[in-house]
Amino acid sequence: MFELRFDERKCSACQTCDCLTKCQYMDIDVDTAKTEMRKIINGEDSFVLHDCVTCYACEEYCKMGNHPFYLIVERQEELDIPPIPYPLIKRGVQIGIPFRGEPKIEEVKEPVLSLGVFANLAYLTQGKLFEGVSLISTDPRTMFHFFCQLMYLHYARTSVIKERLPGIIETIAKHNVKEVIFFHDECYGTFASYAPAVGIDVPFKPIHLFEYLYNRLQELKDEITPLNLKVAYQRPCSSRLSSDKLHFVNDIFNLIGVDSEREYVGENALCCGGIIVEQKKEGRRQLAADVQSRNIEDMVNAGAELCVFNCPACYDTLSHSVAIKGINPIYMSDLCRLAIGEKPGGWR
Repeated sequence: MFELRFDERKCSACQTCDCLTKCQYMDIDVDTAKTEMRKIINGEDSFVLHDCVTCYACEEYCKMGNHPFYLIVERQEELDIPPIPYPLIKRGVQIGIPFRGEPKIEEVKEPVLSLGVFANLAYLTQGKLFEGVSLISTDPRTMFHFFCQLMYLHYARTSVIKERLPGIIETIAKHNVKEVIFFHDECYGTFASYAPAVGIDVPFKPIHLFEYLYNRLQELKDEITPLNLKVAYQRPCSSRLSSDKLHFVNDIFNLIGVDSEREYVGENALCCGGIIVEQKKEGRRQLAADVQSRNIEDMVNAGAELCVFNCPACYDTLSHSVAIKGINPIYMSDLCRLAIGEKPGGWR
């Protein structure tokens, strides 16, 4: 069975316990953080396991290269402390079953881009930016064969991920490619962070969409017209698993001539609040409303004309609310298309 590679020595050597003290949803001092983390390591109950909103951020906050969030989720499952109600867990796990029917494995040429479970968003991969790119997982009937399963971290069901992920990897590997660009941060984080953390081999190199977009824009640099817009980037929780790729957001913005200055950015970013609402615990709805209000108000104060998304869940959660404030929601790939004079795929 695959086991989490968590190093207790690294945790003991840490003097700041940033993984918990930096949490934006729990107020924890250093001494309390050390005590509670020791309980979690020992397999004991802790208020952290009950109050965690599963925003992934502690994975980024940990400067020891350990995996505190993955450990928290494993303990939640072991101790039967569900972050969201059981009926939602059962329904979600059933929806994501990957192996219904056989996916058609067609011969593809690199570069290859996987849409994961978002076959309906293939329109976001049109135009010059994606010329020559082969798409996989475009068939809604079999797209769950490519579903990374990492969503179940929000459900405290790491056992489901470990059971299904090797088969997902095998399906992708059948395309005989050395590298795969992943449309969604969560898919990229699955193969670049989670799989190595639990000892699951990945026989291809995962490429983050933003890295691909930046490199492609460099190739099309002569066609870029600076947009001269103010934007706000809505950082998804799953991008916490790939913080080393976050710089590509600013790299792209600088290249296409957009300005982004806001308080809730980088490590200080706020999640969209969608998963907090689903947890349906006392005070969670109010917490989600507060998070969303502060987040959107920050965009307004920054003078943002566009809110840039990459995560479809974040888009579904916040796009209407930002639009009401006069801030147009847009996916990153569409923003890049605007810069080279193309009509975004999502615009009608």
